[in-house]
Amino acid sequence: MAKVKQVGLLAAGCQPWNKDVCAASGDRFAYCATLAIYIYQLDQQYNEFKLRSIMSEHKKTITAISWCPDNPDLFASASADNLLIVWNVAEQKTVARLDNTKGVPASVSWCWNFSDGVAFVSQRGPLYIWVYGGTDPGVTVHKEAHSFLSDICLFRWHPTKKEKLVFGHTDGSLSVFQPGSKGQKHVLRPESLEGTDEEDPVSALEWDPLSTDYLLVSNLHNGIRLVDSEALACITVFCFPSAAASVQCLAWVPSAPGMFITGDSQVGVLRVWNVSRSTPLDSFKLKKTGFHALHVLNSPLAKKAQSSCSPSKGHHISSTSEAVPPPTLTQNWSFSLPPGHAVCCFMDGGVGLYDMGAKKWDFLRDLPDDHNLLATASFDGTIKIWDTDTLTAVYTSPGNEGVVYSLSWAPGDLNCIAGATSRNGAFIWDVRKGKIITRFNEHGKNGIFCISWSHKDSKRIATCSGDGFCIIRTIDGKILHKYKHPAAVFGCDWSQNNKDMIATGCEDKNVRVYYLATSSDQPLKVFTGHLAKVFHVRWSPLREGILCSGSDDGTVRIWDYTQDACINVLSGHAAPVRGLMWNTEVPYLLISGSWDYTIRVWDTRDGTCLDTVCDHGADVYGLTCHQSRPFTLASCSRDSTVRLWSLTPLISPLLLNILTNQPWERIIGNTDTAMVPGSPPLLCGKVSRDIKQELDKCSSDIMAKKLRWFSECFSTRGGSSNLWDLVSVINGQDDSLLPPSYSKGVMHRKHLLKFKTSEAQELTIVKMSKFGGGIGAPSKEERLIEAANIHLRLGQIQRYCELMVELGQWEKALSVAPGVSMKYWKKLMQRRADQLMAEDNDDAIPYCIATGDIKNLISFFTGRGQLLEALIIAQGACEGNICAPESFQVNHTTNDVDNRLQYHSLLQRVCKELAEWYFQDGCSVLAACCYLAVDNIKLAMSSLIRGNELELAACVGIVLGEAAKQSTPYCLELLARKYMTTTTWALAVDLLKMIPDNHILLAKLCAFYPGSVAEINQFHENCGLPSLEECKALAETAMCEGDLFSAVKFYLLSSEPDIALRIGLDHVKEQLTRPDWTVDIVQPILDLMSYIRTDCLIMAKLTGARSELLILCGYIGGLQAIRRQYSSIVPALYEYTSQLMKRREVCVPLNIEQLSVELDVWRACTQNNSNLSSDCQRELFSYLERRIQPTPPDGLVLCGADYVTGSNLPSHSDVHLSCFTGQRIQGPVFLLEDDKSAISLNDALMWAEVNPFSPLGTGVRINPF
Repeated sequence: MAKVKQVGLLAAGCQPWNKDVCAASGDRFAYCATLAIYIYQLDQQYNEFKLRSIMSEHKKTITAISWCPDNPDLFASASADNLLIVWNVAEQKTVARLDNTKGVPASVSWCWNFSDGVAFVSQRGPLYIWVYGGTDPGVTVHKEAHSFLSDICLFRWHPTKKEKLVFGHTDGSLSVFQPGSKGQKHVLRPESLEGTDEEDPVSALEWDPLSTDYLLVSNLHNGIRLVDSEALACITVFCFPSAAASVQCLAWVPSAPGMFITGDSQVGVLRVWNVSRSTPLDSFKLKKTGFHALHVLNSPLAKKAQSSCSPSKGHHISSTSEAVPPPTLTQNWSFSLPPGHAVCCFMDGGVGLYDMGAKKWDFLRDLPDDHNLLATASFDGTIKIWDTDTLTAVYTSPGNEGVVYSLSWAPGDLNCIAGATSRNGAFIWDVRKGKIITRFNEHGKNGIFCISWSHKDSKRIATCSGDGFCIIRTIDGKILHKYKHPAAVFGCDWSQNNKDMIATGCEDKNVRVYYLATSSDQPLKVFTGHLAKVFHVRWSPLREGILCSGSDDGTVRIWDYTQDACINVLSGHAAPVRGLMWNTEVPYLLISGSWDYTIRVWDTRDGTCLDTVCDHGADVYGLTCHQSRPFTLASCSRDSTVRLWSLTPLISPLLLNILTNQPWERIIGNTDTAMVPGSPPLLCGKVSRDIKQELDKCSSDIMAKKLRWFSECFSTRGGSSNLWDLVSVINGQDDSLLPPSYSKGVMHRKHLLKFKTSEAQELTIVKMSKFGGGIGAPSKEERLIEAANIHLRLGQIQRYCELMVELGQWEKALSVAPGVSMKYWKKLMQRRADQLMAEDNDDAIPYCIATGDIKNLISFFTGRGQLLEALIIAQGACEGNICAPESFQVNHTTNDVDNRLQYHSLLQRVCKELAEWYFQDGCSVLAACCYLAVDNIKLAMSSLIRGNELELAACVGIVLGEAAKQSTPYCLELLARKYMTTTTWALAVDLLKMIPDNHILLAKLCAFYPGSVAEINQFHENCGLPSLEECKALAETAMCEGDLFSAVKFYLLSSEPDIALRIGLDHVKEQLTRPDWTVDIVQPILDLMSYIRTDCLIMAKLTGARSELLILCGYIGGLQAIRRQYSSIVPALYEYTSQLMKRREVCVPLNIEQLSVELDVWRACTQNNSNLSSDCQRELFSYLERRIQPTPPDGLVLCGADYVTGSNLPSHSDVHLSCFTGQRIQGPVFLLEDDKSAISLNDALMWAEVNPFSPLGTGVRINPF
């Protein structure tokens, strides 16, 4: 099992270079980054799209994709390396590939007349048809579609008329081919282009789904036309409100005949059209940047059914019945857009799913604002800054820089980034101002491969280039040094211990060290040894004089500057090494990334590779971490992803030393001590030293602060700080000590009102930042609407009404005003009437009548000379038909007990639903935050345990103290099981000693401890238990006294544990023959026996007893899995038990038929078809439930499947099939003891929690924690 854990993934945006880079089919949509295809699929449970897979087989830029119209699992993709691939999305594998397309395919489409045919075309043709399946596979050329006079932009097959297709050209013309008639080339150019050589490329082309001949065509500058491909005539030319508008893409709306949408090329305006009208029906500005691609989903997101209140035939209507209001009519009411969802791709790489009916984003990968920032440079010519907590982009540089090869943050709080480009030199980007403030052009047009901003002297920046120079300059452009190399320089790095020292990596295979304090342009040292070019160099942040280098020879070399020598060669990569990173806390940890798609973690003390990570799907280029989160690693790859990793599992004993309050020398040390081969890890960096210094100043809550600060240091993204803030609130911390970031996360319920009210007030008075808004800075109207909605959800109805009035939305204000009071409603009605009267608007009349304001209304009519109208009003008032409404006050301050209970229950339910959404998204920490927000500590701890965040859960439980007393011991017990290994037995003992009632737990630990008699006796003594001989005597005494549990315990702790097995099994079997037995009666003694030492259990003389123990543990484990709702492993546990019974004849009160019946009953009564279960099955299941006896309400709540961080992240690791299901494992994999059989880590955790023995039936305990 991998030690490094994937905890996050930053998806790339959509490339803006090629046309057909967005596609959709059914409940999936896909888009292309430069070298990867991202597949999103609808999650039916939560009705949202989630990233399901990433295809990254192409080695050069992807040029087009197309989804198969007949099989939603297949799509085709083409790339600039003349490669065409057919993918199976469901199985995430290649179905077929064509390695030579005879040119770069500009457009790809499935052939409607071939079930296994893909057509592709490049530049001026010809059109190739590749049949990859069937009896006659191969590539053929379309008999007419060739020899074009203008380059092809894109082409489209007709969706219903077989073999009919159309091409769009860069000169603005179309070419149409259909069976039975001669092809028409270069026809239907826009009229303004006829007779000229001007080009106006076809930007979009789509057949009318309801016609065999009509199609929509858009040209970049000449707009949209509906043309008849048969008559070769233009039917409609569509007009734009502005001459500056131009169309980049368009799409028909399948659910609305005759309706289509377009995306503008310069600004992100989505326009809605109908073919019967030449002007747009509506338009929405979605972003500042222009559209690149559009696609309307055929299967939009499902909406919750809404009850209709329309009167039916049997519905009697009287004069007092409530009328059903008709829909609000607008000037475009007859063309109102039905609900639909558009996949939108923009020129800046943004990708979103827009709900056109609701006019809102359902999904947007774009640019919101927050902290915890990570910068990335890309082939797209921009630098983007990401929030690693929300996995969203925060800022983006202006772009158009060619390829940005390298970047470097400015030191301190300068908030600038230096970038190095392929063609435009280097630059400094001011992030907050959003502009380039300085450029450096000393390297001319040569590509700059690396840029490094000195953190010891913030005025100095180094660049190295293909021109062979490493140039040191000041930030204002003054050149300090130009170091000439014999070949291209690819990497440079400033020493972190000496501000005047810099190292470089050169194409001549050498590493050089320069000393800036001298005037010499010669290197101080030259290190030779690599067999190919050196790409990156990195100085150790903790060991003075130590640096590493990565080379195209596949090795990493460690150099000691003080010894003029290579002190270690790290071999293991199978391709050139690119990314390099030293850990800033543990001096021997070095991480490398390679073109072999892997990341390796090295112990540089002896050259051991501690872990190899294979989740990336292409070359790994860059590695980095933030100084305050030294164990969170970020990596970038040619697969177009940035992935986040937790290195904490590599040094987890350190956190346990902190948790068990070990002496500081076991936590923090110096580099010399830490570098001793084989010694346990120690923290040696600035973060740990700063924490210790702060703790030394504290006089209270030292342990709580120690656990929090170190936990945040070790934790990755995903709400750790938010969790600790909530823990502090529950423990009574003063609100003034909460950080500003608290209001942006999950808040405690007692703060929600205060912080949200403050947020609403801010929205009404504070100018929004110019930067950070991905769809443009919000207008005043947008800010007020957002503020009003916050007030409304907080129950501050009057403030909502006043903001609606300010926005001119009187109807919304008046509709909810009675919720304040009838007096306020009447006053608001009068204000509206006064306004309308001032405007001489007849709409004032109903307002006056409803409020009984007769005097003003009569004055209104008489002032206009409408005396008859005034008379009628006066008469109606005299007869009592018009009068003021009865006034009553709505009481908002006192609610009865029932209402309070109802609202509290509703709040708990909503929080639980939100928590489960976070949990299923792989964010167990945020799920725990949701529960802590409503003081549900049990479920918060349960979320952390189910997410396998055991160390964090233990820290939180200890700080919460009595409130978490049921969860913390269980968590510590699981941690002790995790550390029942050769080198960490003492740690397991320390963990168990933290549990108040720990005698049985320590006995289990000692029973499993292997070693000589002397070692075992010493271990017993450390745990406060008798020696082996004393335990044997105590066991015999317990047997005489009839204390069977104690007898089993002490025999296990003696030199004769096999006796414990015999008497324990006899007892369990006897219990199972009784009609009233339950799981909780037999499970404790089975669990105790499961701790018998493995070397003893697997002895030949215990074969029968071992089989019985495994069978009984499997069966009781299956029942516990039913209790805990571990649905994915219940069938596996029953099958495991059945197979063991078939393998060997045993004497247990179970039979295979019984197991089969119980499993069928469980399936019938708990799975989706539970309503089909028979009365007999329900009765049997009720009998099973009585056996199971669910955990009592006051006990530990641990129901529902485990789901660890990273389970939902696409991975390119070796494909493993689960030996439980035979299906591909999604997420982390757990290999069983044969190093071949695999199950998901989630299944392994659940299995170990209910059955300690391996699913292979070997008698080996499973330890996936």
